[in-house]
Amino acid sequence: MFDIDRWQEIFSSIRSNVLRTVLSGFTVALGLFIFIVLFGIGNGLNNSFAQAFTRDAANLIMVFTGRTSEAYAGLQSNRTITLDNKDFDDIEKNSKGRSEYASPRYTANWMVKYGRESGTYQIQGVNPDEKFLENRNMMEGRYITPMDIDRKAYVTSIGRMVQRDLIKDGSPIGKMIQINGTMFRVVGVFSDAGGDWDERHVVVPLSTLQQMKKGSDSLSTIMLSYDQKMSPDQAIKYGDEIEKKIKERHSISPNDKQAVVVRNNAKNNQESFMFMFVISAVVGFIGLGTLLAGIIGISNIMVYIVKERTKEIGIRKAIGAKPAGIVALILQESIVITVISGLIGVGVGVLTLKLIGDSLEDYFITDPSVGLGLISTAFFCLIFAGAIAGFIPAYRASKIKPIEALRAE
Repeated sequence: MFDIDRWQEIFSSIRSNVLRTVLSGFTVALGLFIFIVLFGIGNGLNNSFAQAFTRDAANLIMVFTGRTSEAYAGLQSNRTITLDNKDFDDIEKNSKGRSEYASPRYTANWMVKYGRESGTYQIQGVNPDEKFLENRNMMEGRYITPMDIDRKAYVTSIGRMVQRDLIKDGSPIGKMIQINGTMFRVVGVFSDAGGDWDERHVVVPLSTLQQMKKGSDSLSTIMLSYDQKMSPDQAIKYGDEIEKKIKERHSISPNDKQAVVVRNNAKNNQESFMFMFVISAVVGFIGLGTLLAGIIGISNIMVYIVKERTKEIGIRKAIGAKPAGIVALILQESIVITVISGLIGVGVGVLTLKLIGDSLEDYFITDPSVGLGLISTAFFCLIFAGAIAGFIPAYRASKIKPIEALRAE
């Protein structure tokens, strides 16, 4: 391996056959380049799908209601169905050991004022668990607490954009804002992975908001997250049970698709997983195809190289060269060409992904990149294949008798 004379022979052979070397190296470099770029774009698609679920908890179930689409149990169609506290209590009671967080929500769009500043915002009456269901991070202060719920406290946690719009100077914590004519003390400011829209929300205790609505126990939405240890099928079944119980309680036909809507991320995750699996399989198939093309290319080149050097091999054997030495020479030359070409292919591929960056976000491709592990695996697989590609014809040539090698055309 460290024989200086052998290295000189290798580089001499490369210099005297530049075109042949470039062509053999090009197939290797191109194969790795296409492999890296394809897998990078595939990972970019997967990143976009992952980000689509970061706005809320990935294991979120949301329950909405609308109007009945058909008559049932002696009741007419087109009835408005409204969730209430009893619905939430029943769901929470039957979710022991199957849910992580749960929160009802009542929503109103009201005027919010602070000093001379004012604006209409979405007011959300919630329980403390809503912070985790919405993936909200506290920038200052705190969120709604169980004590706030029990006391029906007039406190609020506001989104970052609400603070920017209304309370422009200093910390908002402890300041009083007016919500629909009622004074609330600001106890926290949050940011939200959903962006500006979700950061324009004003959060208050559910019990307080329902009291402001003249003691109504109505709910706009019920949110909960299923236990992440559950399989997708178990989570989907759990969501179906919730839908069934709400329909039974409100005398809704089991076949009515409009009266109760359960949005279960388990179904979305299952569909997304299948889609991402298909994408990964297609990208993997094409990527492996390009690597295989590189392997076949260098194999053909090595067969040609060995055939071209048959006489040279015959002369070497005639003057005493051992078959192992001949095989090692050709094998080392094959590996050198493969390594250099592979490094060029990897470098250009990684650079291409860096240049692409986030320019393809409009095409649902976010941060296309490839891990070092995958690159290393592909690189060493190609080197191994290059070694095999050089070894097989070299081994055959080393078995040729010197007189037959010298007669070869």
